[in-house]
Amino acid sequence: MRIHNHPILPDPRGAMITFQFDGVTYEAIDGDSIASALLANGVRVLRRTEKNGESRGLYCGIGHCYECRVYWEGVGEVRACLTPVEDGMRLRTQGGDPGHER
Repeated sequence: MRIHNHPILPDPRGAMITFQFDGVTYEAIDGDSIASALLANGVRVLRRTEKNGESRGLYCGIGHCYECRVYWEGVGEVRACLTPVEDGMRLRTQGGDPGHER
C-alpha cells in the first residue's frame, strides 16, 4: 500500500520502526508522518467527532483542517499529517470517547 517512487515521501527501503495506535503495533519507515504510516498500514479512521462520534481521517494532508488529530501518549493532541512517527510512539484515536484525554 505504499508509493515507491515519489520526490517527497520517504524511500520505502528506509529503516523500519514500530509504533502503536489504539493498542495495535504497526511498522513504519523512519521519516513517515503518523498519517502516512497509518495509511500504509490500512488505518483510515484517525479520530471521532466529539458531538456524534463520527469517523474522520486524513483530509487536507497539510495541517489546515485538523481532521487528522490523534492523541500521542505523554504529549497530547497532534496533527497526524504534520507529525513524524517515532519508534515506540504510543498513539490512539482522538475524540468521541469521553475516556480519551483532550
